[in-house]
Amino acid sequence: MSQSYTRRILGDMRRMSEYNGIFATVDSNNISLCDAVVIGPSSTIWEHGVFRLKVTFTNNYPAEPPTVKFLSSIYHPNVYKDGKICLDILTKKEWKPVYDLGTVLTSIRSLLCDPNPKDPANCDAAYEYIYDRHLYEMKVRECVRNSWLNPYDVYKKEE
Repeated sequence: MSQSYTRRILGDMRRMSEYNGIFATVDSNNISLCDAVVIGPSSTIWEHGVFRLKVTFTNNYPAEPPTVKFLSSIYHPNVYKDGKICLDILTKKEWKPVYDLGTVLTSIRSLLCDPNPKDPANCDAAYEYIYDRHLYEMKVRECVRNSWLNPYDVYKKEE
């Protein structure tokens, strides 16, 4: 692991305080791993949700995007059932080295409220978002409620 790689990740962590509704900590044993939390935006169906994510920085970061997945159960058109996220800036094609962890987590937070149902990772959620918004919103609210229950159980699954 290069010194510039370490400096970049630590710099990303220092800048996290500039962002609202997102939090992250680097694994004390492995700087390439990060635990993150995204808080559901106010005045939305996601409000009060506390969603946990795992961020893995590649050896080529920031030239390549980190891998990010939800650990919390989430019902969203652009999130696969295993927690992987379908978001353009997380692809090598769209990634720019000027993006930092705060940019990534803020983009994910924005995606919660502004999904792209035309490029779904979860077809059921996309269908409901378009054709049965009431059912979709009920399922999202259930995810929000579940995000408060046993918040640390998600980490036990990852070990």
